[in-house]
Amino acid sequence: MRFCLFLLLSLFSVNAFAQISGNKKAQNFFEKANPFIQKQDYPSAEQALKSAVEADPLFQNAYILLAGVCKAQKKYQEARTAYEKAILINKAVDPEVIYNLAETEFATQDYLKAKQHFSDFLMQDSSSDQARRAKKYLLDCDFAAIAIKKPVKYSPTNLGDAVNTTDAEYFPAITADGETLVFTRQVNGNEDFWTSQLKNNSWSIATPLSSKINTTKYNEGAQTISPDGKYLFFTGCNRPDGLGRCDIYVSHREGKDWGEPYNVGQPVNSEFWESQPAISPDGRTLYFISNRPGGYGGYDIWKSTITDDAKWGPAINLGPEINTAFDENTPFLHVDGKTLYFSSNGWPGFGNKDIYYSRMDNEGKWQKPINIGYPINSFEDESGLVVSANGNSGLFSSNLKAGYGMQDIYSFGIPEIAKPLKVSYVKGIVRDLDTKKTIESNVQVVDLKADKTVFDDYTDPETGQFLAVMPVGSNYLFNVNAEGYMFYSENFELKAGDINKPYQIEVYIEKIKQGGNVTLRNIFFDTNKFNLLPASIRELDLLIDFLTQNEKVQIEIQGHTDNVGDDKLNEKLSFNRANAVYEYLIKNSIDAKRLTFKGFGANKPIADNKTEMGRKNNRRTSFVITKI
Repeated sequence: MRFCLFLLLSLFSVNAFAQISGNKKAQNFFEKANPFIQKQDYPSAEQALKSAVEADPLFQNAYILLAGVCKAQKKYQEARTAYEKAILINKAVDPEVIYNLAETEFATQDYLKAKQHFSDFLMQDSSSDQARRAKKYLLDCDFAAIAIKKPVKYSPTNLGDAVNTTDAEYFPAITADGETLVFTRQVNGNEDFWTSQLKNNSWSIATPLSSKINTTKYNEGAQTISPDGKYLFFTGCNRPDGLGRCDIYVSHREGKDWGEPYNVGQPVNSEFWESQPAISPDGRTLYFISNRPGGYGGYDIWKSTITDDAKWGPAINLGPEINTAFDENTPFLHVDGKTLYFSSNGWPGFGNKDIYYSRMDNEGKWQKPINIGYPINSFEDESGLVVSANGNSGLFSSNLKAGYGMQDIYSFGIPEIAKPLKVSYVKGIVRDLDTKKTIESNVQVVDLKADKTVFDDYTDPETGQFLAVMPVGSNYLFNVNAEGYMFYSENFELKAGDINKPYQIEVYIEKIKQGGNVTLRNIFFDTNKFNLLPASIRELDLLIDFLTQNEKVQIEIQGHTDNVGDDKLNEKLSFNRANAVYEYLIKNSIDAKRLTFKGFGANKPIADNKTEMGRKNNRRTSFVITKI
């Protein structure tokens, strides 16, 4: 519609000079083109206008309209040639013609001439919205002229006919394990979600996601899926429970199906337009697009974080570090929690919307966005990028040649400089130790270095499965607990140089019983010392919660060492370490009558002391239930 309006305005501005062809044949072809333009039948309009200028090579109006029609079909070189011929006939043209010539020069990578003509346009128009865009294009010319000489490797691969069809597929979203793909497909004007599974390195034939989410009455689209695949946030428009034209909704996966979606409500949603959600890996911060007041441009990226009372907090604009006076869209926060990918037409780029990335620094501030590079970005709109957990590949939608129809979903390698931080994840199933049946339980993962919970959720009630992401470069507490069961403790130390290899585990927890034994793998001491290190507090607090919830349970705290050194000194060290835990529990309101402690030195090994790993496992703190 905007282009049709442009064509009509261009026609009006030239007609103001009363420039019509004296050649009736040319004039007839010219008038024949206008109905085609109204119907957006640009190929037919192009043919009619080419006939007009062939009949009258000095027909300036026809050249200008021909240029617009070619531009609408992205035939930028042909459009540029037509604009140049029109100006050669008569330099007294509407400033908008100069602007559009500059755009086609920019699209054909002639940045020097584009810069000159944008400057010429600004000499005639310096205050309109188009002038604002021309000023931005001047920055683009300087940027693109340098950046295009440093192309990045780019080889997009179509995901194939299991995912893509003759209809339009777009907005891909993928789980952290890379095994579940959810995307939007538009069929006969209706948008629904479809899903495909990665099996033996091939995508399965896509199927509709769920009848509880997909509707025939409304469009569902612009979605994101949590790393573990259990929460789907998406955009719903014009729904009866909406607060504005488009709102953000969420659905929780319940076994093999999804639950009824619900509006996330205020303050995320408002009377304005909210869309394109992106959830943080810990599930606590939601990023989204809105045109509400208080932003920096038309559409900005905002965020909302869950408060202590489990409600969404106030919507906060990401600020001028990310947002511009123009538009930002399709945010995607990588599972590293610190790399944000998004599209913008406000930062210097290659024209229209480009893909950028920004990293969060140690103080929680976003750094200046960086253009992901040419030819990933081009003169066309690029948006909707999501990046795999390992950071090696990205998914996006495009109507590239040799596709299956309209927009298809493609993958491509992420340039090294634009890759996110390294991450790993722990994926597994929780089972009852005795029955081997899966059970619903709470899983917590805590970054001990940052003293931050990065995952806190329940396993799938039907399958017992869970998936939690852990960025490389920290030390993680891993805890599983369920009502009536002893909890499970593990520690994952992911050094900065580690390869981001995921952990696949099966967790077996046993019901609370006398004699039950739990190793506390997140109790830490300095070598040959017995003062509790700060990183131990999270595990100790979990033990306090366990004892508080099970008031009749009594335990013996046990300290253990490896076999290195003097036996008596090891026994004394283990005794003092067990005592340190005992004292902490008492100071935090656990009745001393429920507690005893003992040091065993190296007398109760659980691994071979001949290896470093074995000795590490033997240096431990544990507890045994003595009474229930």
